[in-house]
Amino acid sequence: MSFSEKYKKIYSVVEEDVEKVKKQVLSELKNSDEIKNELFELFNSPSKHIRAVLSFLYLRANNIDVTDKQICYQAIIELIHNGSLIHDDVIDNSEIRRNQKTLNYTYGNHLSVVAGDLVLAFALKKMADLNSSEHTCLIAKTIAKMCEGEINQNNSKFKIPTMDKYLKKTYNKTGTLFEAAISGAVMIQNKNNFKDAADFGKNFGIAFQIRDDIKNIENNLPDSDIKNGVYTASVIYSQNPNDPSSGIEKAKGLLNNYIQEAEKSLNNIPENEYKSAIINLLELINHE
Repeated sequence: MSFSEKYKKIYSVVEEDVEKVKKQVLSELKNSDEIKNELFELFNSPSKHIRAVLSFLYLRANNIDVTDKQICYQAIIELIHNGSLIHDDVIDNSEIRRNQKTLNYTYGNHLSVVAGDLVLAFALKKMADLNSSEHTCLIAKTIAKMCEGEINQNNSKFKIPTMDKYLKKTYNKTGTLFEAAISGAVMIQNKNNFKDAADFGKNFGIAFQIRDDIKNIENNLPDSDIKNGVYTASVIYSQNPNDPSSGIEKAKGLLNNYIQEAEKSLNNIPENEYKSAIINLLELINHE
């Protein structure tokens, strides 16, 4: 069974919840305006929606109901994620995203930056609908960390960072939004008991990015990290950007460490189909 087939099976466990998120996101974008139509097509293209999938699995594993507020919050996370991807494509001069031409390739950088800002504005609008000062603060801190991660990555281009700097950047760019997605979802029901959720989201997010970094090197993509001067775990271990393959096995060991830490955060969750789906997802990220 392929990665896509295995993931689709996990996705199906909370598909009804995720479809409601997608519907909310697309309802913000569907409009006769040309750039909004482009955004609608971009958001309607195939996507893993992994933050929403993971959040709903975590909620249901803990016997927490998926309410309208939960759907709204995950739509906010989805909008922030995709708005940041539009900006990332501008920074990286990317031409393809989800098998489609990027906005910056079609419209240029100026309009794409504005389009990314527009998507973030939709997220802010939904934050007002959520009407939670705690979540507003959480999202503000999360976006600040994401920006800090991007700045740190840019400032260290073509330099091999220390492992600590790489992991901090990885947490800021990727882990922090997973952490916010899951901990914020739990906060909706219980504002004082979300540490396990935050730890799980953080460790899963870092693992997810480490895996992505490894795949980027293994697949030798035309627009690869190394060609752009972004040196990740494999290069740090090899200490040679021209031969990162010698560091891949150690990078996979690092990935496994974060997967194990994420799984430890599930110890207090009762055994059920949702917890099983999360563990299957951890194994999928670790080994596929």
